Amino acid sequence: MSSSTQQGRSPFEDGELYDVLFGDFRFDLDFYLELAREARGPVLEIACGTGRVLIPCLQAGADIDGLDLFPAMLEVCRRKAAALGLAPQLHAADMRSFSLPRRYGLITIPFNGFVHSLTAEDQLNTLRACHQHLLPGGKLVFNIFYPGPEVLNTVQGTPVLEHETRHPQTGRLLRLYDTRRLDRINQIQYSECEIQEVDDRGQLLASHKSTTEMRWTFKPEMELLLRAAGFARWEIYGDFNRRPIEKETDLMIVAAWRSAL
Repeated sequence: MSSSTQQGRSPFEDGELYDVLFGDFRFDLDFYLELAREARGPVLEIACGTGRVLIPCLQAGADIDGLDLFPAMLEVCRRKAAALGLAPQLHAADMRSFSLPRRYGLITIPFNGFVHSLTAEDQLNTLRACHQHLLPGGKLVFNIFYPGPEVLNTVQGTPVLEHETRHPQTGRLLRLYDTRRLDRINQIQYSECEIQEVDDRGQLLASHKSTTEMRWTFKPEMELLLRAAGFARWEIYGDFNRRPIEKETDLMIVAAWRSAL
């Protein structure tokens, strides 16, 4: 057995492996594609990763830029886009403190990217940076998980199989395990992640370990954050069909507008 990553490393530092695991996820793609097509001005995708959402938006004709903290993710995105004859403008920057020359009609943060703002100050800085980069009347949209019983009563300290797929080149089975610990006071989920590469006999061939943290946010808290960040109005949905949050098992999808004045 070999280990290609060290425990304590972020899972987002290996763009290749991340893309193999999550590059084919489509659960939110139609939602963000529709937003990009409807945008009144350029689009910025924050935490764009390896281009799972950004590249289809480019193919649909959107004028979209990308931003991510991890250069390894952006490198995979560039290579995938180039193979399709596309050359997106990509920025390596922190969503809490970025400064770009363009202003945007739409900013998106798909796939729970916002949850990596781990304090109220981080969250406000992210929202204020987005607000600053919106054109008048522009819109910010992002999705996060709702902190219902499934989150707050999660199994702690025990590895849970979160995802399973096959590597398209090697054919090896990839299994993603997540061992979680919750800090309910500060609303932080700590995750020890392990990606196992397994052959057809069930033999463990390689293990890739990393750690990450995520903050959950309640609906009234989110509304206070949006108000403090300067947004003129907002809507919070329970799924990608844009219905209101009704159950603790819902998602949380946030749409917030900058004033048109």
